[in-house]
Amino acid sequence: MGKLFIVPTPIGNLDDMTFRAVKVLKEVDFILAEDTRTSGKLMKHFEITTQMHSHHMHNEHKTVKLITDRLNSGETAALISDAGTPAISDPGFLLTRACVENNIEVDCLPGATAFVPALVNSGLPNDKFVFEGFLPVKKGRQTRLEILAEEKRTMIFYESPHKLLKTLGHFSKYFGEDRQVSVSREISKMHEETIRGSIKEVESHFQAKAPKGEIVIIVSGKK
Repeated sequence: MGKLFIVPTPIGNLDDMTFRAVKVLKEVDFILAEDTRTSGKLMKHFEITTQMHSHHMHNEHKTVKLITDRLNSGETAALISDAGTPAISDPGFLLTRACVENNIEVDCLPGATAFVPALVNSGLPNDKFVFEGFLPVKKGRQTRLEILAEEKRTMIFYESPHKLLKTLGHFSKYFGEDRQVSVSREISKMHEETIRGSIKEVESHFQAKAPKGEIVIIVSGKK
C-alpha cells in the first residue's frame, strides 16, 4: 500500500523548510504541486529532483482517482502547495478525503502555516479561536458577517491586499469600528509587518499606506 505525505512549504523565508520535509520530498515517487513553476524554484534550492505533477483547484476533481490508483498500487506521493500547509485555504482536502476513504495512509508533516504566527503576534486572546479563511466574495458574504458579529472567539481571516480595505470596511459595519484587530502581512519575509488597533485605526493606516503582500487578519470576538 502506498502513502500520501502532506508537506508544508515555507510561506516566505526558505530557512523555515524542515529537514524532514526535504527528506520526504527527495524519497517519494512523485510530488503533487499547486504550481510546478513556483515549486520548481523550491526544488532547485534544496536539490530535489523528484518528478512533479500539477495538482490545483482547477484539476483536482479530475486527478484524484488517478492519484489514488497510483497510491493503491504501492507508490508514495507528497502533496505541496505554493506556500504553507496544503488544504488550509489551498487544494488538498479532496485528495486527503479520497485517501482516507480508500484506506491509504496519510501523514501530514508539521510546518509553516500563516495564521499561527499572525494569531500569536496579534496579542489577542488565542485560547479559543475560529479560522474563517477567505470570506465569500459576493453571495453569502453579508449573511456570514451577520453570524460572525455574534462570535465570541477570536476570528482569523485571509485576504488579498487589494480587498483589505473593503473587508475592513465591512468589519467596521458589522462588528463596530472599535473592535480590536491585527493585520499581519508578508509573514517571515523581509518586509513583515503587523498593525494592531481598532478597526477604525487600522483602516486609517492602510488608507494612508496601500497594503502589499499576503495578509492575515485577526479580529477579537464579541465581548
